Amino acid sequence: MAIPTSIKTLLSGDVVEWARIEIVSFLGPDRSVTQEGLKRYRVSNRRYRNRRIGDILKELHLTEGRNTGFGKILRALEENGSPKPEFETDDDHSYFISRLFVQEAFLKEENTQAGTEKEPKRSQKKEPKKGAEKKLDVLRRMEENPMITQVKLMEEFNLTRKQVQKLIKDLREDGLIERQGSNRSGKWVVKK
Repeated sequence: MAIPTSIKTLLSGDVVEWARIEIVSFLGPDRSVTQEGLKRYRVSNRRYRNRRIGDILKELHLTEGRNTGFGKILRALEENGSPKPEFETDDDHSYFISRLFVQEAFLKEENTQAGTEKEPKRSQKKEPKKGAEKKLDVLRRMEENPMITQVKLMEEFNLTRKQVQKLIKDLREDGLIERQGSNRSGKWVVKK
């Protein structure tokens, strides 16, 4: 079942249940993109058709804007054990749909745990995460504890000082946080 939602909802960490994510662009792909190429995941295009989607995929570290998006998406899904995505367009190139499917094991696990109480998040062992997930986790932690230090973030998320500083820099540049007060006695303000 499709549950319509916005990118803002997804990035804010709100819970949305689904079996797939569909991204629809009504501009469609460039004329050089063919149905056969999409089925084989062989697409080469040097110009943006929808810059906003490209920027969102860059923020999620799924593409770099160097024509590597399809390869990165395929590798990430394969590493995750998820099914291959589907890409669809029509002969007139009037729309483009990307479908990313949830890993079947996750759906089975979710169904078996439906009646059981889950372990509290703080007691679960944290595994290394990538890009946007780390940002969201750090952002949530800053919201929970505005006085949190870089050292505490390093310890909680098993990161180096440089990684924490990079995440903070990115969150500031995205306009999601600001620092009030000094580095020692100040606090983080998470903007909504």
